[in-house]
Amino acid sequence: MAEILGLGLTHSPSLIKPDEEKDFSIHRSMRNPNLPPELKIPTNWPEPMRIEYGEDEGLAAAISARERLVNGFRKLREELDAFNPDFVVIWGDDQYENFKEDIIPPFCVMAYDEMECQPFALKDGGARLNVWDEPGDKTFKYAGHRTAARSLVRGLIEEGVDMSYAYKPLHEKGGLGHAILNTLLYLDYDRKGFDYPVVPFLVNCYGSRVIRNRGGAVQYEEDFDPPGPSPKRCMEVGAAVARVLKESPYRVALIASSSWSHAFLTDKNHCLYPDVPSDRARFEELRDGDYAAWSRISIDQIEDAGQQELLNWMCVVGAAQELDYKTEVIDYVETYIFNSNKCVALFKP
Repeated sequence: MAEILGLGLTHSPSLIKPDEEKDFSIHRSMRNPNLPPELKIPTNWPEPMRIEYGEDEGLAAAISARERLVNGFRKLREELDAFNPDFVVIWGDDQYENFKEDIIPPFCVMAYDEMECQPFALKDGGARLNVWDEPGDKTFKYAGHRTAARSLVRGLIEEGVDMSYAYKPLHEKGGLGHAILNTLLYLDYDRKGFDYPVVPFLVNCYGSRVIRNRGGAVQYEEDFDPPGPSPKRCMEVGAAVARVLKESPYRVALIASSSWSHAFLTDKNHCLYPDVPSDRARFEELRDGDYAAWSRISIDQIEDAGQQELLNWMCVVGAAQELDYKTEVIDYVETYIFNSNKCVALFKP
């Protein structure tokens, strides 16, 4: 019988660049030409947002948020090292990176042998500014686990999940979009290496916006795309993964990676700040172990709240429910000005 550990964290790109650069999402949001003029004036913002922005345009808040999140990443890494898995499965979204107009699968297991990535490389040969001060040609190599990935796919098909899989990248060089790659960078924030084999498990979180917006904030197409999988289906798939792995000989860490509500996806807030009340409700349900509440959320509710990426967490919560695991919240970082609310958690017996 397998042993399974669950983890949840963010892959937020905002943590890559040093806080002192003040390249915060709120500044990009304020340049949105569709933003009502009155919302470009901080005195018209919700009070918690004004306080967070402060007199330094959010710098102190950014430093504090990073400290809390990095402490959370370190706690997860301690748990991961103590567990010493044979491999890790990472649920992450593909934002028009590896999957584009030629195919958008709802789920896909990446059964790669190995992955090599240069996350800080720029097209002109320069380096992307990063908190580790690492050069653009710095290459990160990660082992895959094709045997385990194939076994997982076979088991899911036998469970009634028509699972897609891939042996090589389609469009993304190195095979890892930022959801998976940033997760690995953050779990190795102190750069001691990450030697656990990785099985990426991609989820079409962006659904109706994945081609229309190319996975981002800018609209390129007029029509909406078909939706992504529902919260209920993501939880069913997560539960099926847990059942398959329970019967395997492996020690496996199941990792969900995403922030929750995103400002640039929250139309009702003029794409200026995330849906804080909705995220707070989801957090309270998670904290209290009310996993069933998540399965009752509709895809329309997810899109209304800008919580598309929460579907990654739906997968690990479905697994936790199947395994009868408890949630240990390490931290929950709420924000109005840094695009998305973020949770760091463990799922254990």
